[in-house]
Amino acid sequence: EAPKIPLEKWKMIFLYPLMPLLFPNTVTASGTTIGDWLDMHIGDNDLKLLLLANLSYYGDDPYDMSLMYFSLAQGSYIGGGGHFIKGGSQKLSDYLANYIESNGGQVLLGKKVESILVEDGKACGVKFKDTFNQTSSSITVTADSVIANAAIPLVAEMLPLPYRTTFKKKIKALKEACSLISIYMGFNINLKEFGVKHYSTFIKGDGVESLKDLKGNFCGDWNKKGFVFVDYSQVDSALAPDGKSLGVICTTHYLTEWEGMDEESYKAKKEKIAKIFFKKLEACYPGIIKHLEYYEVGTAKTIQRYTLNPKGTPYGYAQSPSQAGMRRIPAQSFLKNLYFASAWSFPGAGFTGAILSGFLCATLMNKKVKWKLREPDKVNDSRVVKLLQKNKIAENTIELVFEKPEGFHHKAGQYAILKLNTPKTNHLDIPFRSFSIVSHPNEPYLRFAMRLSDSSFKQSCKLMNLSETATIFAPIGQFTLKDNLEDIVFLIAGIGITPIVAMLKELAERKHKRRVVLIYTNRTQESTAFHSDVENIELENYSCIFVTTSFAKRIDNILLKTHLGDLKNFDYFLVGTSEFLKSMKQILQTEHVDMSRIREDDFG
Repeated sequence: EAPKIPLEKWKMIFLYPLMPLLFPNTVTASGTTIGDWLDMHIGDNDLKLLLLANLSYYGDDPYDMSLMYFSLAQGSYIGGGGHFIKGGSQKLSDYLANYIESNGGQVLLGKKVESILVEDGKACGVKFKDTFNQTSSSITVTADSVIANAAIPLVAEMLPLPYRTTFKKKIKALKEACSLISIYMGFNINLKEFGVKHYSTFIKGDGVESLKDLKGNFCGDWNKKGFVFVDYSQVDSALAPDGKSLGVICTTHYLTEWEGMDEESYKAKKEKIAKIFFKKLEACYPGIIKHLEYYEVGTAKTIQRYTLNPKGTPYGYAQSPSQAGMRRIPAQSFLKNLYFASAWSFPGAGFTGAILSGFLCATLMNKKVKWKLREPDKVNDSRVVKLLQKNKIAENTIELVFEKPEGFHHKAGQYAILKLNTPKTNHLDIPFRSFSIVSHPNEPYLRFAMRLSDSSFKQSCKLMNLSETATIFAPIGQFTLKDNLEDIVFLIAGIGITPIVAMLKELAERKHKRRVVLIYTNRTQESTAFHSDVENIELENYSCIFVTTSFAKRIDNILLKTHLGDLKNFDYFLVGTSEFLKSMKQILQTEHVDMSRIREDDFG
């Protein structure tokens, strides 16, 4: 049963739109910033900074942040406390998806809307396409109404003329909010035992002495930036196993930091920034970084990639006085039967803002929409496929063989996201994983292979029964063969062999006549997956070298030069853990191999 919202809280929620009428002084407040208001009423700079310690939860500039919005949001936070969805926000999404499906609806992931259909001045459906399989046909679904949860600037582009022009004029002057950078950190200890005492710990930026310094600090030198460190072990989060902790370093930043960067420079900059913040965290908790087992860096570019939000903002439009409260985009659009429910519309971003946006939208639609009594349109999702085989192919390694989705086409070397539709367990895990496609494009089924582990996903794969289903989101990736390849070397570690099996078959299909060398390393012979597959490839100038590290030394420059001669004469494909890729690239760079001839696929 969903937790009940206290009556007083409901009153505050529904009074908000009426506040300018009930409390005339709020009209003045609605045009004031929190920075100006604090400067007017408080003289102590430290107190003002303390009151705005979590400003980056809402934006980046106290002098462009609506007093009305900040006061209501922060007042609710202080009065009602913070709340965390046990297991993470994905649990809420899963619950909502299950509720929709159990009530006759349908949830389609991995689809991208191309256009909103309009007839007689009313939104009446959408046209969409598979996000990954670009060869698939577009699908049209009609509806009584359309709710746009996407970024509002993107919605404008989906509308046909002249509605597109009209809407773009309406939103042209609106300004997007800032973005965030987050460093997700897995520790091999419980941080409470290490001295971390709070769920959120805010670290003030260097040189920040007053509110006027905050915006400059967020935009300035990474070495001086303030940040928040969140320790999820302080609550019953169910995000990490006993004895371990998940922590996140987070601060404000901007997409402009990453625009125009190539992949190598992007990775290097993320690593540099992570090291800066690790040093800062170490200064607060000496010795903590020694217990760091794994980390990932998510930037504004990451947010933009997965949400398509302009400028990579998770907040939608900035909560400036001219864009907050009743001046924000309302739930009902200028176009009949088109509604908004997102961070970009009223009241704004965050869990509470998004949930309220959805609630207010649904309430309004119940009054406005003329619903038709008919069965909802259902889309045949051909991406849902049955498991045909489950094979043990090496020590602690299995292969799953699925039906091939109708109309599915991929290139050798690409990968797929595999979603288990009925996972046996999802403790501390989600039912999604990315896997390289082992099967060649000409094969009539899809093959995936994995090393087993204690993760819920891998255990669910191990326990899958034949005819159980998964959903295939694919094809994805640019790790493919070019048309004009010369002599080729594959440097592969462990289960990284999976995309190479298909690539070798593709080279055989092309009757590639140049030299091809596979150097494939595993800890033991028993753990060597697809041994016979890669050993028996029929290529004119092919050689396969197995390196077993339990009784032989690892791949080094001597081994490479012994088998290859001049290393500068080859195109290289590298697959393995981050450590393996780093060591291989160092060897090749030392031997003056042109970096443009090296391609890598990091599965670690």
